[in-house]
Amino acid sequence: MLKVGLTGSIGTGKSTVAKIFQELGAYVIDADKIVHQLLKKEDVKQKIKEAFGNVFDENGEIDKKKLAGIVFNNLEKKKQLEGILHPLVFQEIQKWLKEIEKKDPEAVAIAEVPLMIETGSYKNYDKIIVVYAPEELQMERLVKKGMTKEEALRRIKSQMPIEEKIKYADIVIENTESIQKLSKKVEKVYELLKEEARS
Repeated sequence: MLKVGLTGSIGTGKSTVAKIFQELGAYVIDADKIVHQLLKKEDVKQKIKEAFGNVFDENGEIDKKKLAGIVFNNLEKKKQLEGILHPLVFQEIQKWLKEIEKKDPEAVAIAEVPLMIETGSYKNYDKIIVVYAPEELQMERLVKKGMTKEEALRRIKSQMPIEEKIKYADIVIENTESIQKLSKKVEKVYELLKEEARS
C-alpha cells in the first residue's frame, strides 16, 4: 500500500484534488471531516468548554464560527485547540490506514490534512502532495466563498506560506487553471501512485 499525504493551504483547492483522486479510485480520508465528527463527541466538547468557555449554540453544539473567531485571532488559543484535536485526528487516520491496508494491500490511500507539515505528521507518509495556488488566487477564491478580504488574508497568514510547504513536497499539483486541466494533472499523478503502490 502507498500512504499519501495531501496538503496545501486554504483556497489552493486541496479538497477538489482529493475528490478527483477519489473518483479515480483512490481511498481518501479528510481530516476536516474527522474534526467535524470529533466536535460532536461529549468528551471533546468538555475539553473545549474548559479551554474556551461558552462557544456553544442553543442546541449545545459547538459554534464553529465562534470558535474560529477566537482561534484565528489568537495564536495561543489556536495552539490550544490543535493540542486537543490533532492527536485524535492522527489516531483516526492511523486506524483508517490499517483498515485499508488489510482490505487492499495495493491501495493508494490518501489523507487530506491541511496542517500535516506544521504538525510534523507528514513524516508518516510515503509521498507528500502539495496543491499549489499563488496567494492572490487563494484570496480570490476565499472572497468568492463569502469571506471578506481581511478575513481571507488573516486565514492565509495564519498558515505556513504555500511556498514553504512546497519544499516538503514529493509532488506539486498546480491548481491555477480550469478544472479540466486540474483533472488531467491529477489523473497523471494517480497513474504514477498506482504503479508505485503495486511495486
